[in-house]
Amino acid sequence: MSEIELLNVEIRPHRSLSDRGFIILISFVTAINCIAGAVFLSMGATLVPFFLALDVVAVLVAFAVSYASARRIERVVITESLVRLTEETPHRRVLIWEGPTAFTRLAAEAEADRLVTLSLTVSGKEARIGKTLGPKALEDLRRQLDAALQQARRPRTLAW
Repeated sequence: MSEIELLNVEIRPHRSLSDRGFIILISFVTAINCIAGAVFLSMGATLVPFFLALDVVAVLVAFAVSYASARRIERVVITESLVRLTEETPHRRVLIWEGPTAFTRLAAEAEADRLVTLSLTVSGKEARIGKTLGPKALEDLRRQLDAALQQARRPRTLAW
């Protein structure tokens, strides 16, 4: 008999710059650096354009790292007997934490009436979840997880 999945939440980091916005930004940075490089080259500073090119490469690398981290997904699955936290990338899926639903607790830490951290705990083991979420989204996640854990702990009745 397969278990009923009570909750399956996918947590993705938010990136505010779209692909089109990235192209516009990198075009702007490249154009400004080309203009500055031409000015410095006309003044006889031959090494400055190379450093400006390095500046463009550094911006590209920074965005590549940012977009790679945006493809990392946290997934929380709650069934009737198990809570599972996995981290997924396009190439692999890694189990971060697993515990029985009956004994799993949510631990929340708040500062100035704002939820800052959310963790799943059982028997001294702890796994922080929703690290990329803001306070409001973290509070929504806490409500969803709490409701699913309460539903999983409710006694089942057999229908004859």
